[in-house]
Amino acid sequence: MLGYHVYILKSLSYPEKHYVGYTEDYEKRLIKHNEGGVKYTVKYRPWKLQTIISFEEKEKAQKFEKYLKSHSGRAF
Repeated sequence: MLGYHVYILKSLSYPEKHYVGYTEDYEKRLIKHNEGGVKYTVKYRPWKLQTIISFEEKEKAQKFEKYLKSHSGRAF
């Protein structure tokens, strides 16, 4: 599996809430979100992975995460 991941989480308690992030280990990152270790997502727990997009290059993953967090990316 490729080493850099952009992920989209969906809140199970608040289905209209989504979170976009970047990581090298999405399984550990999901655990951290669900344990309350991420300030922004703590009040919308629990989370489930909705989408994972993997990249070979770290820079491309980071740019795609930034795009998804932009106004245009949210519409996407």
